[in-house]
Amino acid sequence: MVEVVEANLALPKHADALVALMSDYSLDPMGGGHALSEHVKTSLAAELHRRDTAHAILAFVDGVPAGLIVCFEGFSTFSCKPLLNIHDVIVTQRHRGNGVCTRMLQQVEAIALKLGCCKLTLEILEGNHPAQAAYLASGFASYELDPKMGKAMFWQKKLDY
Repeated sequence: MVEVVEANLALPKHADALVALMSDYSLDPMGGGHALSEHVKTSLAAELHRRDTAHAILAFVDGVPAGLIVCFEGFSTFSCKPLLNIHDVIVTQRHRGNGVCTRMLQQVEAIALKLGCCKLTLEILEGNHPAQAAYLASGFASYELDPKMGKAMFWQKKLDY
């Protein structure tokens, strides 16, 4: 049985599931292939819980943590409406291909509609073809304003000083 819930990170079961799933994801090549630091393991659930604009969706299969989506509210200046950015999507290896991601994305969309969001956004690695297929099946597409200018790119500048 698959259960998908909006996480309450004040609950130890939800906080523990979040950390376990993030730990699993961080070791996967799509998550960087490195273990989470002890700081992240001990602080992540509490830090996300303090942020009113953070939302976490958990999926449990027969009571076992199977998936997680972490998203953050943002704002579209062009639409003058909120948006919801999907930051992390995790489905454990054992539960991939069984519709867990689709069920979690449906929950995220319901939250976005409740918040009055104009869109959902996410970033994905070019080589993550299974995730791309799942997102396409859920109605996502590449972002571009003008085809002559190309698709949007996601860049970063690390500030670990």
